[in-house]
Amino acid sequence: MAVYVDNFKAKADVPNGNRVVRGVWCHMTADTTEELLEMADKIGMKRSWIQYPGTWKEHFDVTLSKRALAVAAGAVEVDVRDSVMAMRERWEARQP
Repeated sequence: MAVYVDNFKAKADVPNGNRVVRGVWCHMTADTTEELLEMADKIGMKRSWIQYPGTWKEHFDVTLSKRALAVAAGAVEVDVRDSVMAMRERWEARQP
């Protein structure tokens, strides 16, 4: 089982309450929701920031600094195309 971060690197301004987080963003996914949430905890992200929970698109958007923290904590670096394909394959494998 593993956590993955892709190399999407999209520039965006993301609202967060009363402030805007400006940065370059990537996706963080995992083989299981539990692993994804554990990594989010390790790198200082709120669990509520998860996107598309419970679907094959489940992920966190992470800035480059959070991406670096995830890699240092053991996340596997992947290409964005590989990341999307793997997300879908993992979801399909979980279905009855």
